[in-house]
Amino acid sequence: MSLRERMAQAAEGLAAALRRGAPAGGLPPGARETEDPALFRPLVYGDPARLHIAPTAVVNNALFNLSSGEVTVGEHAFFGHNVSVLTGTHDWSRFGAERQVAVPASGRDVVIEEGVWVSSNAIVVGPCHIGAHAVVGVGSLVLRDVEPYTVVAGNPARVLRTVPRPGEAEVGRADPDVGAAGTVTAG
Repeated sequence: MSLRERMAQAAEGLAAALRRGAPAGGLPPGARETEDPALFRPLVYGDPARLHIAPTAVVNNALFNLSSGEVTVGEHAFFGHNVSVLTGTHDWSRFGAERQVAVPASGRDVVIEEGVWVSSNAIVVGPCHIGAHAVVGVGSLVLRDVEPYTVVAGNPARVLRTVPRPGEAEVGRADPDVGAAGTVTAG
């Protein structure tokens, strides 16, 4: 293969990566060479036009199911690995092959606002609205709206505490690395 052909092939690979939302070279800036590039590529099921991710958001290898609604991820929101955001559902009152294809076309939107941290292995099920600067704990199942500046965790997710707003006194703030079972940890 000539140098020109190799350069053309590399350019096409880069263009394809950018089209599917993967960082150039397969890894984002700061990633270690030993990290699998698949950890940084989201999976999209459904119409990609229904997915709206702010340019400053980090979604890693999230799964977005867009079958029954739109998903919006705000500025500076970030996800741990293996997060699932699901708009799709099936009509449980149907049976057999009919149940497989009985999917509503809309009405199950998910909005994840600015600065939200969704920790690894969390599942967010639409319809759902997660308010600005909220935190969703590791492995949580979010089935309803989450207020801004709120920490939720569990299955189903429940409120654990609030996040101090900028300028508020941090009265009784716990060390984020030490806490009772169910507290949010890195992820």
